[in-house]
Amino acid sequence: MIPTPVEHKMKKTSIAVLVSGGGTNLQALIDAEKSGIIESGRISVVISSKSGVFALERAEKAGIPHFVAEKAFFRDDEDAFGREIEKHLEEYDAEVIVLAGFLSKLPEKICEKYKGRILNVHPALIPSFCGKGFYGIHVHEAALAYGVKVSGATVHLVDSEYDHGRILMQKAVDVLPGDTPEILQQRIMTQAEHIILPQAVEMICKETVNNKQTV
Repeated sequence: MIPTPVEHKMKKTSIAVLVSGGGTNLQALIDAEKSGIIESGRISVVISSKSGVFALERAEKAGIPHFVAEKAFFRDDEDAFGREIEKHLEEYDAEVIVLAGFLSKLPEKICEKYKGRILNVHPALIPSFCGKGFYGIHVHEAALAYGVKVSGATVHLVDSEYDHGRILMQKAVDVLPGDTPEILQQRIMTQAEHIILPQAVEMICKETVNNKQTV
């Protein structure tokens, strides 16, 4: 039976969130879905590249199915790593993928399959302090060592290169005297990442819903 326009409109975009650590950005997405900031999508599954991380506990508490695709287990077998991730993406009909502190490079096959529907948040203003090796606290260490007065966060679409792809949103954050990498990291998370990531996710989810309605 073909769904009516109203039924079709009500169908939300299925979101998969990929994590590797504490899951602060995952929590921001969970909270944004609850508050209605994300209204066109729902988090259907969380996949971690590491076991025992707190992000999995956040997913458990929120009642979200969660799995581990242990990167260390697959070592250099990118195809097998990709298949393990893709298995869970397909099981939950994921339409949009969000890399929220996911520290492994996403296999090229997945990048191609979900082209234009994979988002990443980077803790700097791309093209500054980005690329291979620039992740987590290392980004903020580099920013402070360079002496920048403004940093921030970027949400961009993902392709097969590190921190590459069309920029969706950016937000600047001041670097203050006496900042340590840890202090700057926390300020950028709360003042930028946790704000623009849910907004960008809603934007892509809404586009996905609208595209399905026109098919």
